[in-house]
Formats: sequence, C-alpha cells, structure tokens
Amino acid sequence: MSRILLVDDEADLVWAVRYCLQDEGYEVTTACNGEEALTLARRVRPDLVVLDIVMPEMDGIEVCSRLRRDPTLASVPILFLTVRHEIDDRVAGLDEGSDDYLVKPFDMRELKARVRALLRRGHSPGRAAGRGGGDSLLVVGPLALDLRGRRVQVGTKVVQLTPTELDLLHYLMLHPGEVLSSRTLLRAVWGYVPNAAALSLVRWHVKNLRAKIETDPSNPQYIRTVPRQGYILPADM
Repeated sequence: MSRILLVDDEADLVWAVRYCLQDEGYEVTTACNGEEALTLARRVRPDLVVLDIVMPEMDGIEVCSRLRRDPTLASVPILFLTVRHEIDDRVAGLDEGSDDYLVKPFDMRELKARVRALLRRGHSPGRAAGRGGGDSLLVVGPLALDLRGRRVQVGTKVVQLTPTELDLLHYLMLHPGEVLSSRTLLRAVWGYVPNAAALSLVRWHVKNLRAKIETDPSNPQYIRTVPRQGYILPADM
C-alpha cells in the first residue's frame, strides 16, 4: 500500500482529499504545518508528499527544500497545491524541486490521476537506481549521469539534480538525436495522459535543468529547443 503525506492547513480540504485518497486504497497521513510535515515525513517515509504552498510559520516551499536536502527523502515525489493567482509561488516550488503542481480548486479525479502517475514515477527505473539498484551510469558525449547519486557530471563539473530533473535528463539521454515534444515528455517522464498537465511544466523543468548543466543557459548546447517541435539532446556532442 502506497503511503501519502498530505500537508495543508485547511481542515475541510484535508478531510476531503484524505477521504478521496483513502478510497483509492492509499495510506494517508496528514499534517497541518511545515514542522509537523517534516517530523512525519521522517517517521513514515511516504511514497508521495501532497503539499500546500501557503501555510503559517513554514511554507510549503521551505518544506520542499528541506525534504530535498534530506538524503533519505530526497527522491520522494512532491505535488504542490496552490491557488490560481500564486504564479510566482508555483515557479519557486518547481525551482526548489517539486515534481508538479495542482491549482485550487481542483477536480478530485484530476488529483487522483496525478497521484497515480507520480507514484508510478516513484518506482520508475531511474528512481529505483537512485535508491541503489540497476545500472547506475549513463554517458552521452560529455554528460555522465549517475542515477544512484542523482547527479550529472559535465566534464569535470558535478551537479546535483532534483528527482524530476534526473528523470527528464535520463529520458533525453536515452534518446539522443531525437526531437521530443513537451507532450511526449509529459507522457514518458511524468506518466501523464494527454492534457493532464500544462506544457509549461516541461518548460520550467528544462529551464532549471539547463541552469545546472549548461555553461550558458541562454545558448544551450546540451538540451536544445527545436522551435514548435520540442527538445533534443544532440547525439554528436
């Protein structure tokens, strides 16, 4: 049974989401603030964290950042909950390492679909290798991806990646020389069916990944944009 940690200070929302997820067969633990969330995360070791951004004392972005810095929890998928006008918060959440966000108010069917996809990703080959199994090194040109350590080496430079950045780069490196659309990446990396998430989700994660591995992110050499088609990692780097 998959374990989900649900963190939100809105009691009515917590009740509804918990009921919805328990009805799907998940084990749900709830927290109403950031400190409680971190304590429970270390205790129950969830398979997924559903995390509100705006909370008193410690917001969800700080919680996300601390989870990503904890080696025992760094690979746990994180789904942010946010209200529609908090665009800056959504971007900041992606920057700190969240996998996706869902805008309030949301349809419970959409929540369940996102949860199913993120839990599948949590047991994907890339993340499994990150926990210590399977082939752990992939090399394309000057890029060497260490799946177990969740980092990439670009020449002599070593960069630590978030779980989504690792999964995204892993997929691109498995398909060098292929143009991959945002829809293809949403399906292959996130596991989402068509129209399940905004295409901008891919764009933001590509932006964050470029900021870590490119010498000049404004003129990328490793993850290039093909206008109106998608992204390509050249095979002849």
